[in-house]
Amino acid sequence: MADRPKVLVFAGSTREASLNRRLAKAAAAAVDAAGGAATLVELRDLALPLYDGDLEERSGLPDGAKRLKALFRVHRGLLLACPEHNSSVSACLKNAIDWVSRSEPGEPALACFDGKVAGLCSASPGALGGLRGLAAVRSILGNIRVLVLPEQVAVGKAHEAFAEDGSLRDPSQRTGIERLAAALVRVSAALDRAA
Repeated sequence: MADRPKVLVFAGSTREASLNRRLAKAAAAAVDAAGGAATLVELRDLALPLYDGDLEERSGLPDGAKRLKALFRVHRGLLLACPEHNSSVSACLKNAIDWVSRSEPGEPALACFDGKVAGLCSASPGALGGLRGLAAVRSILGNIRVLVLPEQVAVGKAHEAFAEDGSLRDPSQRTGIERLAAALVRVSAALDRAA
């Protein structure tokens, strides 16, 4: 277990019925099946306030942000299920990234993102499956030192995509998530060996 690449999996949504939360669970299972060690985290459990520089200056990082940063530190891989809001990244996901990007005393800039590799997926009731939002997430992560895999999965008509057990019904979508997870585990392992 100790030599399995660690992958942090989460959805950029806190909504109970979020399709991307369902996709994150399927992705976490795919990471484990590919030989990785997935940690599925729910952003709603972290109760992250909207990023506010004045709040940070007054009180430091909120507890939820500290917990999320601690998870980032011990995971090489990131697998993000990214909702598309108005053709871009969700406020929830952007807010989580913003809090994790904040340096604590004695910590180098972007320390929690340096040396990370990310896989991106999305789910949407629309035909494109959140594809437009993935471009925004890719741009953000690429600019903060994260290696973003070229593979990505966009699950269209996602309100019909999941079976009762949480798996993806469509074999091509299921294969896409499996391939994304396998690539993420493979690159994470290579980066771990090189570190």
